[in-house]
Amino acid sequence: MKEITRRKFIATATIATGFALAVQPISAQVISTDAKGLVAGAIKIPVKDGEIPAYRAVPATGKNFPIVLVIQEIFGVHEHIQDITRRFAKLGYLAIAPELFVRQGDVSKLSSIDEIRPIVAKVPDAQVLSDLDATVNWAVKSAKGNADKLAITGFCWGGRITWLYAAHNPKVKAGVAWYGRLVGDTSELTPKHPVDIASALTVPVLGLYGGKDTSIPLDTVKQMRDRLKESSSKSKIIVYPNAPHAFFADYRPSYREKEAKDGWHRLQAWFKQYGV
Repeated sequence: MKEITRRKFIATATIATGFALAVQPISAQVISTDAKGLVAGAIKIPVKDGEIPAYRAVPATGKNFPIVLVIQEIFGVHEHIQDITRRFAKLGYLAIAPELFVRQGDVSKLSSIDEIRPIVAKVPDAQVLSDLDATVNWAVKSAKGNADKLAITGFCWGGRITWLYAAHNPKVKAGVAWYGRLVGDTSELTPKHPVDIASALTVPVLGLYGGKDTSIPLDTVKQMRDRLKESSSKSKIIVYPNAPHAFFADYRPSYREKEAKDGWHRLQAWFKQYGV
């Protein structure tokens, strides 16, 4: 798939409907959260070079809502990520999931992860962090969000970004990173990884990881824990010994109900502990 030009991405970028093609078939365990009592749907976020699509969910009444950024997996802002934003809105949050790959390609239409990876590999961290700054700005100016109550959570690819954004924006009150990669080779597009920013982190981030995650070796989790001990952030990592990668993804075979529910409860308690 060719990279989308600036003009084209501004004109055609949209939020996916349903689940990403690459994750079919969908598990029977999938959780479905309705939009009753919410304002939920696609929006556009103004960014430096145009607009990016995002999915927003917020209680239908009220104002000054705590903000939570929901960061996508490698599969984009498909139905699972949209459902998570609605779960947050039911808890009283303004939840926003921006589509962070849109300039590089529409991953929702790709049928295999091998097609998706080259697209995602072209996404610069600097672009992502800038887009998230713009998303926060939109939340405060256009959607009754409370700038003093900002949280972030992300899954897989988004788990890594959660660590990085918490380091980038010290105004974040709390973060929860679900099985995000912690180490990696540096490049112009990915100059730092979570382990590189851990010792200087000031924002409290809770990491939720699986002991049987073949893509994130436990020795890298240990490295991250050791670096976090040097920080002032009170961040910590929980490892579920029997959980694989993507144990929160209820639409996939990797889903583990017990660990997913425990992690969701821990997330809520973590946010409340730090005033979000």
